[in-house]
Amino acid sequence: MSDASLDDRGRLTLPKEVRERYGNRYHVVQLPDGIKLVPIADDPLDALRDEFSDVDRSVDELRRDGREAALDEAGR
Repeated sequence: MSDASLDDRGRLTLPKEVRERYGNRYHVVQLPDGIKLVPIADDPLDALRDEFSDVDRSVDELRRDGREAALDEAGR
């Protein structure tokens, strides 16, 4: 963990090690007790493809299963 502070214009400079590991673009998420920086991939679609590369069901199957689970949870 490392500390960072804002400059007089409100800019935050992240340490080089952080930028090299996570990149240069972040989404700022406001939480009740602070903030969280979530890295944004250079190519979000490639990141999604990588994340779900092991899913072997079609979108229609996933959608159907999700709908069924929601109905079951709601008590049909």
